[in-house]
Amino acid sequence: MNFEEQFHVTTHTTHTIMGLAEILPLEVIDKTINQKVWIILQSNREFTGTLVGFDDFVNVIIEDATEWTINDKNENELVMEHHGRLLLSGNNINMLVPGGKKDC
Repeated sequence: MNFEEQFHVTTHTTHTIMGLAEILPLEVIDKTINQKVWIILQSNREFTGTLVGFDDFVNVIIEDATEWTINDKNENELVMEHHGRLLLSGNNINMLVPGGKKDC
């Protein structure tokens, strides 16, 4: 099984409840493929990069990522830049923001 087959995403449908459109969370992530994302982990580490794929457990693959941490002064501190692809476990992700980080 190749990379694309392992991390394919089934497009989820939009449901209408009492006339209001409800967009499912995985559908939002699916529309973010090949776009910049900002991912905050439970460990206060942050990653920015391009979303390549994800699975139903929201394990994500990003490429050309930059890793950040928050220092004691509550400021962003660059940890390192990762070239190529990086797998982040969905169990450790607190928040995924489409569009990337605005202040970097």
